[in-house]
Amino acid sequence: VLIEHFAGNFPVWLSPVQAQVMPISEKHHDYAQKWIAALREAGVRAELDARNEKIGLKIREAQLQKVPYMLVVGEKEINENKVAVRRQGKGDAGVKWVDEFITEATIEIKERRSE
Repeated sequence: VLIEHFAGNFPVWLSPVQAQVMPISEKHHDYAQKWIAALREAGVRAELDARNEKIGLKIREAQLQKVPYMLVVGEKEINENKVAVRRQGKGDAGVKWVDEFITEATIEIKERRSE
């Protein structure tokens, strides 16, 4: 019933994968791994897309899988200790601080919002 109700586009709290971290290239994998660890420590179900593919393809596939948050990391994000956030169905949500995103995501999960 839930699958039919949400058409597979589950709210963050119900989604099997709540966030997917996508490094732009291999040299950004270490930073992405830190993100994965921080997200999991905060209780967010996160995965790393470490494939050597173009970022556009990674984003498109995450959208097809209906992952609520897509977190893109590259050189700019590493230098600023931030992450570029994309939201399923809403597109680019801007660049956010690590702690800011984790706080927002965990609150949304705890409150079981269905935005």
